[in-house]
Amino acid sequence: MTVPTRAAPTAPPPGGPAALAGGLTGPDALGPLLDTARHALRTGATRRGGPVPAGGPAATTAAVRLAFGPDLLPEQGDDPAAVLAGLATALVAGTADPADPHCAGHLHCPPLAVAVAADLVATAVNPSLDSWDQGPSATALEPLVIDALGRLVGLDGGPGAGVLTSGGTESNLMGMLLARDAVVQRVTGRSAAAVGLGALADRLRFFCAEVAHFSVRRNAALLGLGEQAVVPVPVDQGYRMDPAALADRLAATTRAGLLPAAVVATAGSTDLGSVDPLPQIVDVCAAHRVHCHVDAAYGGGALLSTRLAGLLTGIERADSVTLDLHKFGWQPVPAGVFLTADPARLAPLARRVDYLNPADDETAGYPSLLGRSLRTTRRVDAFKLAVTFRTLGRRGLGALVDRCHDLARYAATRIDVDPRLELAAPPVLSTVVFRHRGPAGVTPADRDRVNAVLRRRLLHTGAAVVGRTRVADAVWLKLTLLNPHATETDLAALLDLVASAGDDVSHREPHR
Repeated sequence: MTVPTRAAPTAPPPGGPAALAGGLTGPDALGPLLDTARHALRTGATRRGGPVPAGGPAATTAAVRLAFGPDLLPEQGDDPAAVLAGLATALVAGTADPADPHCAGHLHCPPLAVAVAADLVATAVNPSLDSWDQGPSATALEPLVIDALGRLVGLDGGPGAGVLTSGGTESNLMGMLLARDAVVQRVTGRSAAAVGLGALADRLRFFCAEVAHFSVRRNAALLGLGEQAVVPVPVDQGYRMDPAALADRLAATTRAGLLPAAVVATAGSTDLGSVDPLPQIVDVCAAHRVHCHVDAAYGGGALLSTRLAGLLTGIERADSVTLDLHKFGWQPVPAGVFLTADPARLAPLARRVDYLNPADDETAGYPSLLGRSLRTTRRVDAFKLAVTFRTLGRRGLGALVDRCHDLARYAATRIDVDPRLELAAPPVLSTVVFRHRGPAGVTPADRDRVNAVLRRRLLHTGAAVVGRTRVADAVWLKLTLLNPHATETDLAALLDLVASAGDDVSHREPHR
């Protein structure tokens, strides 16, 4: 039998379209492409000409389809610099840019240049944190970042007391999951991870303020408990959880034969930036022996500020905490954090996988972070944080937080003196909730319509990105100010745009 001969496989050349980013030759391949990317960033921003592309969804979709073509996976490729230049320009031209001072709709920060540069380095070598041999330095670095953040919060759980996450939703999920499993272990003596919830599935309850982040309810559903497992707690006039009402609901839940699993306190609500009274809430949790998780995805950045840190007094007594440094922190997404006061609480996540963390490797001194995360493959997001921390320090980052707070207070003052606008509440952090009053004698429904339409009009023209929310069953607008380089002049112009758009909607379509 004759065995057919085959040509020896040939490796792709070190340069050209298949060039790699790492190794000794990677930096040389990256150099020209980085110049191309920089040019595309500038060209795309110039073409966009504002915070968001004009023309609305239809125009943006058409532009993307035109630029990216009918076939995103052609038989033959093209020159990488040419492809990158064209497609990057199209992406930037069609994006919302949080670095534009008139882009102020969401908790969507403009990242620091030094953090983006650090992220590029991490991306080029592409370590993964699911085993030591995929990221030796990354495995050593992340615990140092966790330790620094734990000390900032005051939990002092040490380098093993947390993990970096994809954001607040994942961090809140971890807090709820670990609290759930601790209750199951205490009540049944069994591991929920091993045998499930059984009859306890219908008895577990979580508690949060009425204005808490939607992820609390969604996470309850993901945990197999259903959204009915979340007990809303009334808030006071400042939209902060009422500790007395919390105590009443915990007691009533226990009397009904149900099992409180955790209280999720909010330190910085998405809309108003309100911070629950943490000292009192922690006291209530301690009295009822229930896990206290603090969702500080937004407000956690106040800990960097000498002026605002007092808002979060009591967070150091929590059992677990969520932070998001892609909000106050100015990091590229993702930069979420989960912290716990006790590393032993992470035990339900532990896994032994022969091809990732065999026991004899760990005994020999090769550590694994696999058992600290809900994910397997993970980026070394700790690197951009470490570079940012060392570059700006706590004082430098705190100054950026204070600047955003100053801008929010300025905006509130401008709204207060403009007869066309109405302020919902004084700003706590950097969000400002307000609305256009509408024409004289306007009905609540028509006022809602004026504010909804004016916001879409600003988006359609590309003039501004303003947030929208609902407070007291009415439509309100929102500025989320996370750009420390914005000026008071920028904000005055933005508010004039909102007021003028509202006037125009009121006069042209007064009662539709």
